[in-house]
Amino acid sequence: MKTIRFIDLFAGIGGMRLGFEKAAQKLEIKTHCVLSSEINADSCLVYEQNFGESPRGDIRSLEKLPPHDILLAGFPCQSFSFAGKQGGFKDKRGTLVFEIIRLIKLDPPQAFIFENVRGLLTNDGGETLKKIQQDMEAMGYSFEVFLLNSANFGLPQNRLRVYLLGVLNGCPQFKLCSDLGPKDSHAYNFQQLAGSDLKPKKVTVADILEEDAPENYNCSPQLIEALQKRLEGDLNRLHGMRLLDYRGGNSIHSWELGLRGECSPEERELMNRFILKRRHAQFGKDQDGKLLSQEQIATFFDSPELGSLLGSLVAKNYLKLIQGKYKPVAGNFSFEVYKFLDPNKIAVTLVASDGNRLGVYYQGRVRKITPREAARLQGFPDEFRLHPRADRAYYQLGNSVSINVVEAVAREVILNLTSGEPGFKYSADESRG
Repeated sequence: MKTIRFIDLFAGIGGMRLGFEKAAQKLEIKTHCVLSSEINADSCLVYEQNFGESPRGDIRSLEKLPPHDILLAGFPCQSFSFAGKQGGFKDKRGTLVFEIIRLIKLDPPQAFIFENVRGLLTNDGGETLKKIQQDMEAMGYSFEVFLLNSANFGLPQNRLRVYLLGVLNGCPQFKLCSDLGPKDSHAYNFQQLAGSDLKPKKVTVADILEEDAPENYNCSPQLIEALQKRLEGDLNRLHGMRLLDYRGGNSIHSWELGLRGECSPEERELMNRFILKRRHAQFGKDQDGKLLSQEQIATFFDSPELGSLLGSLVAKNYLKLIQGKYKPVAGNFSFEVYKFLDPNKIAVTLVASDGNRLGVYYQGRVRKITPREAARLQGFPDEFRLHPRADRAYYQLGNSVSINVVEAVAREVILNLTSGEPGFKYSADESRG
């Protein structure tokens, strides 16, 4: 058996490596990681305890890479994320992709696999991706872009990510197809992707839940009591429910729970209309709506008591008054849980900022999902050792890749390299591990 050498840049906790190694193992091909690089100390700790080696630090300190066959890189996504400011190359994190290109020029591998967020496709009107493609093609690489959803690869998570693949001096045939997946986690219907050799089974959130999750993940008695009151004792209605104060829909708001003080029916109705109407075009085009004056509020809430109702809501800290205009005080981060997963559906995207605030109503318990459950959403096996601090484990998992997707992508790249692709030779002999 021959061995493929690979490099793991922006390694995080090792998700790309794990998926790659799984793909190679199933193809009965050995792998050897000749270098890994990660700047975050907490991630390096987890990486070392799972792979037995400590990654090198900042990629900018690397003068060159050792000879290798395949380069893996999940370069920083904050610059291209819809959740961020989409600074792209104007953000120093965005320019790190050029550090990868710099190193590739010095010692080109036979192939590369890059992973990033969907925002990379549209950042700077598409110029960001165009520049990456031009640089890679100038070095002789093919360049293909796939938009893949974890839900189509046997994971109960609606996670959409971009994969950039290339083979040096080759014309690879990848059995992958871009697919946006479900519009949201509740619209998901299992399907087998056309052209895919993988046959993932249908999975739901229930498949990744722990039967005996530790008691410390239970929600607070105060929140549970408020939810029971709001839902008239039927906690099954929590499935798929959001807890947030900026949107309507299938949501529960802080004023409906009385988290800052009980509200009258009139106050609750005023707040519900307020968050809905403030997003209408007549008041502006801000995503979450404009601040509104009392006169503007009166156009959709006609009450002689409007002034006193607004004053009461300000006093209870549900609204704040800024230069004569009102806005809600609370957003997602004011709740212990911002989204309750439906055990019979798939999960929303696990992200670093609030993975610790995904909840579930399961086996009569209202609780948060555990770090192990978050790991399962990403396809990490139970033997994978997580960070001992739960908050850091959630953060790392939200920043990681979905193992199943990487495995499918890596399989295609490896097959293209080992099935007679011109110019490719295994770089290591059987004796290397």
